[in-house]
Amino acid sequence: MKIKAGVITANFLLLSIIISGCATTSTQEKLLESGTSQVQLRSIQTRAFETTDKEKTLRTIIATLQDLGFVIDKADAVLGSVSATKLDTYALRMTVTVRPKGESQLMVRANAQYETMMVTDPQPYQQFFASLEKAMFLAAQQVD
Repeated sequence: MKIKAGVITANFLLLSIIISGCATTSTQEKLLESGTSQVQLRSIQTRAFETTDKEKTLRTIIATLQDLGFVIDKADAVLGSVSATKLDTYALRMTVTVRPKGESQLMVRANAQYETMMVTDPQPYQQFFASLEKAMFLAAQQVD
């Protein structure tokens, strides 16, 4: 009786490993079939700004996300990141990071996620960066 229980347990574990291996393969295939390379996606998600004021840039990012209907979930000035969620008929989560690029620029990268899927459509990124660029320009001109 103990031998049969051990065999059943071993078969169950083997089956679990095989199934999880298949799930990983299908996820990898979906990423490869998406048609958007990582380089293309990164170019959609990233913009450089002619400023070195990280704190002011983060405040502008927060204001821009709020203007677009996002609710700020978390902001960390030390890490240079802001996470927000938009709950307007769907749940879109956006995480924006800021890091130095050279001595005179900051690199801003936005990552959008719908439920558990990464957003590869350029439209949400374009909308965010168009609004952010306007806000950054107005902040540089000290217009409220």
